[in-house]
Amino acid sequence: MTNKKAENQSATPPRYRVTKKDLRHVAYRWNMVPANLFNYETQQGTSFGWTLAPLLRKIYPNDDEYQEALLNHFNYYNATPQMTNLVLGAVVAMEQKDGIKAKDTIQSFKTSIMGPLSGIGDTVFWVLWPTIIGSISGYMALKGNPLGAIIWLIVNILIYFLKIWFVQLGYTSGTKIIDTLGNKLSIFTDAASITGLAVIGALIATVVKISTPVVFEMGKVKLNLQTGVFDQIMPCLLPMLLTVALYKLFNHKRFTPTRAILLIIALSLIGTFFGIFKS
Repeated sequence: MTNKKAENQSATPPRYRVTKKDLRHVAYRWNMVPANLFNYETQQGTSFGWTLAPLLRKIYPNDDEYQEALLNHFNYYNATPQMTNLVLGAVVAMEQKDGIKAKDTIQSFKTSIMGPLSGIGDTVFWVLWPTIIGSISGYMALKGNPLGAIIWLIVNILIYFLKIWFVQLGYTSGTKIIDTLGNKLSIFTDAASITGLAVIGALIATVVKISTPVVFEMGKVKLNLQTGVFDQIMPCLLPMLLTVALYKLFNHKRFTPTRAILLIIALSLIGTFFGIFKS
């Protein structure tokens, strides 16, 4: 009996050890498909499964286990693509350590982490850095400085390598990184939102140009509407009012960015023609 057990144990192939090359390959595949395989039933689920398919084949040489593990990742999943790299790394670590027994745990982990990670990811990658870097690059471009476009390109390249590192970080840290971030998610999100709003406010004041040359006269008294009224109430009051008005209009489904551009062009032409705005 002892000999038979030894033979069975020796016949069991050792579990595959994931390499850094495997993790980089996972990052490359995910960077290509978050939205390309998107659907309205499982959203990013197909992309998640396709990304891990080659590595799962190495981890699970048994066809039945491979199919079961792969189908598990085709379930519903949707999160900020950049933050998903952390999830991919953690999932690979769980697949390698516990095998097919971790199937339900992996699915629960993915489901529970989508919301918190998206709270950070959407704020940082869709609001904060495009606003900050975009405003800096756009302002430099308006001044005729070609570094504006170069800075935007460099930042995007750095974020690409950051996403590759995220997969490795998720793999080495596993679910611990989520526990570490747990209590700090809301604080970080609020801080990032405040920073983004401050940058947008500065961008409005420096880039949006609108003023009026209208002067009220009563006898010998003259009052410039721009310098005597608007600037006394708040510098850059008109740019702020225009921005708020457009923001409110965007709440209506029929009001699109194209219509906003056309509206601004029409108001500029009419206002300049009648002397309401400066040309």
